[in-house]
Amino acid sequence: MFKRVLIANRGEIALRIIRACQELGIETVAVYSEVDADSLHVRLADEAVCIGPPQASESYLNIPRIISAAEITDSEAIHPGYGFLAENAEFAEICEASEIRFIGPTSENIRKMGDKALARRSMVEAGVPVLPGSDGAVSGVEEAEKVAESVGYPILIKAVNGGGGKGMRIVESPENLSKSLLMCRAEAEAAFGSPAVYIEKYLKRPRHVEIQIVGDSHGNMVQLFERDCSVQRRHQKLIEETPSPALTPELRRRMGEAALKGAKEIGYQSVGTIEFLLDGELNFYFMEMNTRIQVEHTVTEEVTGVDLLKEQIVVASGGKLSFTQSEVSLNGHAIECRINAEDPDAKFQPCPGKITYVHLPGGRGIRVDTHVYDGYSIPAHYDSLIAKIISHGRDRVEAVERMKRALREFLIEGVKTTIPFHQKVLSNEDFAAGRVDTGFAETFSA
Repeated sequence: MFKRVLIANRGEIALRIIRACQELGIETVAVYSEVDADSLHVRLADEAVCIGPPQASESYLNIPRIISAAEITDSEAIHPGYGFLAENAEFAEICEASEIRFIGPTSENIRKMGDKALARRSMVEAGVPVLPGSDGAVSGVEEAEKVAESVGYPILIKAVNGGGGKGMRIVESPENLSKSLLMCRAEAEAAFGSPAVYIEKYLKRPRHVEIQIVGDSHGNMVQLFERDCSVQRRHQKLIEETPSPALTPELRRRMGEAALKGAKEIGYQSVGTIEFLLDGELNFYFMEMNTRIQVEHTVTEEVTGVDLLKEQIVVASGGKLSFTQSEVSLNGHAIECRINAEDPDAKFQPCPGKITYVHLPGGRGIRVDTHVYDGYSIPAHYDSLIAKIISHGRDRVEAVERMKRALREFLIEGVKTTIPFHQKVLSNEDFAAGRVDTGFAETFSA
């Protein structure tokens, strides 16, 4: 087991990693930008190193500074958390070359799954269902027209190296194809450094259901059931839950088996998520694989009792998974609400600033992962996520009611948050009945 781990991240995920390391008897090193000097992860780590100014490009995304911080603190491993460098194959490669363990999959795994066209091809080879579309990146308008004609409109143009909803265009008819292709290529170039895009059939308002997997270097691979992430806005998840209200036991089994096939095809070792789209006839199709710990890993932990962060660290150190597939079962229902410092009445505009008062919810079945406190100033330079509320109940009804209670108890002053939006969603009849899809939140907040 590692003696010391550097955490190349900030916010609530940095705290989550610190806690997992502490329970494993591992010392932690926090890195921070100048604006994060008073953050909790800096205070709670065993050691902290300032790596630059507030701009992420000069701090949390600055690979040489992070590697230097690891070397001067004698850190044996680096945990990237999620976001920032978590799915950066070059960073993982540099860690490997520097003899610092990257707590995550291999650089080869990251690179293969980061290339969406290559990931899609890998899933086809594994026998995992994929949406009809191009075999790889399309060369230009002529090839795009042929693919679109073969799969039928509407289609979705996607950046090969994309993520987070960027570099995507829905095309409803041939008249808009050429312009959309050019725009998507330009956005992909600006966001990801490559104009390569591919095409697949677009499903209107599907459900977004993902399967959590984890594998070790000893040939063990398990899946920990699904998470329903359909409530999202502009491809950014807002509410996640497990089990999905849409899945039957048989469908859950088939999706779990498909996820395992996909992960085994690439020899995956670490935690990861195979993401699927589910249509109205309950057909599922591979969308992408996230080669990192997910924001919403918490709901899986609540219903399975598995500490995913600790398993990830143990696996990275060369250890075996602490459980087998037959030992994993679903216990009750869990829901997560992401609380962002945003104003839902102003098109979810970010609201950085100083928190003058905060009271976190508690009680039976409520978990809060957060890094904020009275007097904490939310920087304008990073993601607006300030807390995750997770409710757990015997069934979905109890989990929903506990979440409603928790949202009422969560008092915060000084900044606008998305709490009112979540309260409206949880009181909605369609949400209560589990009738949601990827277009639900957009319509609801219009």
